[in-house]
Amino acid sequence: MAKISFVRTCAALAVLTLTSGIAAAQTYGFATLQPATLNHTTASSIAKVLKERGGMNVLVQPTAGDNVIVPMVGRAEAEIGITNIMEPQDGLQRGFRDLRLITAVHALRTPFFVRKDSGLRTIADLKGKRVSLGYSAMRNLDSVARAMLATAGLTEADVKPVLVPNVIRSADDFLAGAADMFFFAFGAPKVREVDVTVGGIRVLEIDDKGMPAARRIMPYGYLTDVAPGPIFTGVEKPMKVYSFDNVLITSAKVPDDVIYKILDTMEKNRADLVAVQPVLREFSAAFGYKQYSGVPYHPGALKYFREKGLQPRSLE
Repeated sequence: MAKISFVRTCAALAVLTLTSGIAAAQTYGFATLQPATLNHTTASSIAKVLKERGGMNVLVQPTAGDNVIVPMVGRAEAEIGITNIMEPQDGLQRGFRDLRLITAVHALRTPFFVRKDSGLRTIADLKGKRVSLGYSAMRNLDSVARAMLATAGLTEADVKPVLVPNVIRSADDFLAGAADMFFFAFGAPKVREVDVTVGGIRVLEIDDKGMPAARRIMPYGYLTDVAPGPIFTGVEKPMKVYSFDNVLITSAKVPDDVIYKILDTMEKNRADLVAVQPVLREFSAAFGYKQYSGVPYHPGALKYFREKGLQPRSLE
């Protein structure tokens, strides 16, 4: 009997060890955009911190665009995704009822860039020019581009549309001479690549008086102030640029403690995040909790925000 008891105890310990090892080795998928995009760098920064500081094995999974990221997260094929705030709202309407927000991570500042020697200085100057539109793999960016044109009283009929699937192609077409501008977010490696390749780029100024027209097309947009600096390639003087929020999304099927740990690890290691991705300097738990309509926050995120005594902020 003693031998049998000993054998059973050993077997139980072996099973416990095995299951503990499996739990420790669990991989969390993080769906993002292609390398050279701002979101790929941001996801890589967050994944690095979660792994090194939180002990979570997070695998960055590049995709063709937001139209792929949202379904992946909505079907729980990836536990985390990074995208603009408009995408999960649309995803919820398309039937992905399990989509949840984790946090806003930073504002996406997304100007139109032109060659520095082009003579173009404002969005109004794009009338009759070749402008990237369509964004078939990132459909909401088409609304953003049209909203930005609307600030200058322009529509698709006033420009020569160059249809592209995503922002990488927008930049590549610009480099190839097929477009007179390209659309990208500050902080992305691709922006610096284009700047060096063409001998300098410039950000087009936007007219804040046109924002009411822009919001009729895309309600989540707002203007933020920028000034010349290492991140803001192409900014020649203090100015305002079109912005909207970049968010982390997840599925309701992901356990609360996983989401809580993601937020807690990010908040406690913000310096490490910024070391890889400077735009994450804006991130904090207070910044991340906002009053969005549509997609709700994950219960694990709400628990974290409540424990920090935070209230949701209104959109700027």
